[in-house]
Amino acid sequence: MRDTRFTTLINAAALVIMLPASGWAESFTIDHDTWFGNDQARMTLEIIATADTELFAPVIRAYLARNPDLRIRYSEAPSIDTYIAITEAGAQYDLVISSAMDLQIKLANDGHATAIRPSGADALPDWARWRDLVFSVAQEPAVLIVHDSVLANGRPAPRSRHDLIDMLRENTEMFDGRIGTYDPVSSGVGYMFATQDARTTDSFWRLSEVLGRLNVQLYCCSFNMLEAVRSGELLMAYNVIGSYAATHLAPDAPVHLIELEDYTLTLLRTALVPVTARAPQQGVDFLSFMLSDEGKNLIADAAHLPPVDVVEFLNAPHLRPIQLDPGLMTWLDQQMRRQFLSEWGAAMEQP
Repeated sequence: MRDTRFTTLINAAALVIMLPASGWAESFTIDHDTWFGNDQARMTLEIIATADTELFAPVIRAYLARNPDLRIRYSEAPSIDTYIAITEAGAQYDLVISSAMDLQIKLANDGHATAIRPSGADALPDWARWRDLVFSVAQEPAVLIVHDSVLANGRPAPRSRHDLIDMLRENTEMFDGRIGTYDPVSSGVGYMFATQDARTTDSFWRLSEVLGRLNVQLYCCSFNMLEAVRSGELLMAYNVIGSYAATHLAPDAPVHLIELEDYTLTLLRTALVPVTARAPQQGVDFLSFMLSDEGKNLIADAAHLPPVDVVEFLNAPHLRPIQLDPGLMTWLDQQMRRQFLSEWGAAMEQP
């Protein structure tokens, strides 16, 4: 049998979910706090975001070049902690940027977001914005990362989840303990990917059972998975945010990024202005900059985050955008979440 840590994690998750919301406040953490701009600036913009600081640094510096009387605090935090910061900890950030679309929709639905009209928002497709509350600033595919050694001697790369399952079943000794994915218990975006996979195809549960038998390694973040595959610690990682590879991996890194052709989930990185913001107009102005042509070019070229682009989905039909709508909150229901994580935990416990 597998290590009982998975059962422990599922039970712990169920306990957390049943707690009143205020019970989460103690777990609120910030990974990195970085100030940009002149310390003597008259105005301050405070951003909390799930993206690595280095990704948004070029965008922030370009914005400050146009606004020298402003300084910006960028707080990098995990998606669940970002949600807690606004709902429970009373943090007064002016802008929230997150990859966890479901938690962003819940923030807005529960009255934590301000209705705004940033410039450039009207150009977004309907599925990339929700009311005047949540706005997409980038679209990012969840890809399969494969170490070059896996494809040695002419072994073909998997093109679908069916191919992936067959590869793993036929090479159990090779992949045992050397494949990684998000931990849906501790990662907000990992939970969203897992539930969207389950919603899209029955293959998700077959794949989960195979991963369980192979002692899958669980991670909080795409960066950690990328590093583990690059170093050879892992041979493969499933559902990694592909845009991180452009920033964190050298061009000659021994890895392949594969967009599976049966479908490739594509998340929308979104932004909202909380009702508790000290300087909401500063948040709106920065969001307007991100939605401008200059901002979108910077996000694409410097931050390596693909901007929202309808044409790309038309040209690559395997890309499957996760739609920004209230249906995402279905999986945040306490009973639904407990049931899903229980089933996922059972899959991880395969003998």
